Amino acid sequence: MTLVRRGFGYTDVGRRRPHNEDAFVVDDGLGLYVVADGMGGHSSGEVASHQAIETLHNMVMREREALTQIEELPRVTEPPGGSRRPVAMQRAQRILESAVQHATYMVFGLAENDPDRRGMGTTMSVLFLRGDFALTAQVGDSRVYRVRHGVAEQITEDHTLIAWQLKQGLITPEEARASNQKNVITRAVGSREYVQVDSNCVAVEPGDVFLLCSDGVHGYLEGDEIASVLRLGTQGAPRRLAELANARGGRDNITSVAVELVDRD
Repeated sequence: MTLVRRGFGYTDVGRRRPHNEDAFVVDDGLGLYVVADGMGGHSSGEVASHQAIETLHNMVMREREALTQIEELPRVTEPPGGSRRPVAMQRAQRILESAVQHATYMVFGLAENDPDRRGMGTTMSVLFLRGDFALTAQVGDSRVYRVRHGVAEQITEDHTLIAWQLKQGLITPEEARASNQKNVITRAVGSREYVQVDSNCVAVEPGDVFLLCSDGVHGYLEGDEIASVLRLGTQGAPRRLAELANARGGRDNITSVAVELVDRD
């Protein structure tokens, strides 16, 4: 079985922001997909997101041979965790983590050399698809969803104050929905010299669809709505999601990348 990757991306400035600080990558040949949501204002967020994505993309291309070794791994229902994972998979995860960290060094260095850009940074959600596996690397509150059999599952964890409070049992889901601190993130690429990167690996199946999106999308749509939009067709999904987000306020930049997996055999 050979799975073909088809990715489609779209970004929109939204209705309230003067310029777009989001950025994305769609590279079907490499199997790399990224969404980044920059922050910093005065074009600094735009610099951070684009520089981070360019740095990560270049490093992943350089490490392509090592990353693609996961294609040789046998198919499993779900990969084992931690040290029980195959060496090739662990190595691929470390490469993605290092690529995000390299982007962090680059963005932080640019900000240190320009006082007007001090504190700029970006979220980064990374998806790498090869063989029967999907690898993710995550910093911030952009997200990656996997949609299977019409059900959307968030496969990355938000690095926000609200998410941390929920995880610690300090607030209830109802309190989280009503909170005015939803946009307070606890990790960003470039705001400091080092960032902790979450990485993971999940198995894929023919027909799976992945969605990477900034909070300008998931801030307005629940998982079941995202799944409904993707059922209408992957190619037009990012634009349709932007239209929905704008219709509901469009307070932020809006960016998403939809990727479908089709069995070529």
